Amino acid sequence: MRKVLSFSLFLMLGLVASQLLPGLLGEAHAAFKTTTDLLLYICLAFIMINVGREFEIDKSRWRSYTADYFIAMATAALPWLLIALYYVFVLLPPALWGDTAAWKENLLLSRFAAPTSAGILFTMLAALHLKRSWIYRKIQVLAIFDDLDTILLMIPLQILMIGLRWQMFVIVGLVAVLLTVGWRWQGRWNARQDWRAILGLALVVCLLTQAVYYVTAHLYGHEESIHVEVLLPAFVVGMLMRHRHIDTPAERRVATGISFLFMLLVGMSMPLMGHAGSGSDATSVTASQPMMPWGTLLLHVVAVSALSNLGKLVPLLFYRDRPFSERLALSVGMFTRGEVGAGVIFIALGYNLGGPALVISVLTLVLNLILTGGFVLWVKHLALKTCTPDEELPEEPSDAPHGAPHSA
Repeated sequence: MRKVLSFSLFLMLGLVASQLLPGLLGEAHAAFKTTTDLLLYICLAFIMINVGREFEIDKSRWRSYTADYFIAMATAALPWLLIALYYVFVLLPPALWGDTAAWKENLLLSRFAAPTSAGILFTMLAALHLKRSWIYRKIQVLAIFDDLDTILLMIPLQILMIGLRWQMFVIVGLVAVLLTVGWRWQGRWNARQDWRAILGLALVVCLLTQAVYYVTAHLYGHEESIHVEVLLPAFVVGMLMRHRHIDTPAERRVATGISFLFMLLVGMSMPLMGHAGSGSDATSVTASQPMMPWGTLLLHVVAVSALSNLGKLVPLLFYRDRPFSERLALSVGMFTRGEVGAGVIFIALGYNLGGPALVISVLTLVLNLILTGGFVLWVKHLALKTCTPDEELPEEPSDAPHGAPHSA
């Protein structure tokens, strides 16, 4: 639980620093922010490579995953759409309800609510000797596909932000190549997988994606540049690796430290809140909205948190052959949030999205991290109603990708 609370603490510390550092550093802040943004991309690539490493799937049985994938997709899509509707119809004035730019921005910004982070939940269920329970195996499936769906759906959202320009076709082509390579050679690369090797690969992925941006910006200008986010390339790199489970104190410390640093840097990347409603210098609909009083913001945080978790109850409607308590435990397990959601917020910042919706998104992520301990205890209570520790379950043909996501 301390790890989850530390995520929240580092995110909040970064948020405070983001408001203080511009004034303290003055003109040096621009160079400082460039450096921290690069470091943030490296951390995100490290996290996503580890997520990809855990994505092991029996390709000969791909049809058996179809139902689970669509359930995971719905579980990721419903909270996203509910929050997008809330951001448009509650936070924006009626005059902007039909504005295309407003919809595009809020569809991207609200995507932070889609990904599930179930690492703490897996650890808890494993400690209860429930690794062979149906709940544990099914959460593995849904969490992995939840991550994959979040990564893939970011692509069309980014294309919406770019518009129908030649860059769109280049990005679609790159995505197609990456997915083809990942599927064709999944688990074939017998590479080193200690933290030093993963961090080195994360640096290479980050530098390559940045090189594409800087070269195209130099040739065609900033507006015509190609910006490939590290999420999918890093995920595919991890997917190509023949998974090796390395669980040593040093590996855990480094992975945890990088996750903490990532959350701190996400917080530090937030814009000055006093400038969120500056209007004339705002470059997006969301950033042009006036900031709300803190009391009002917190009420919206509670409402958005409730909507995001309500949307995660989709699995409750399926798997009707299982007891209600198991289906509820599965759904509550999907409430947890983590680094991938924070990464989506950072990507949204790259499109100059801001204003009250951005602050609400960050604080909602913080609130869900704080509540994760309660979610885990709830799942534990529900799981033990129908599962006994070390219960002997018949081995099934692999209906789940092996392993669990490192983080999400």
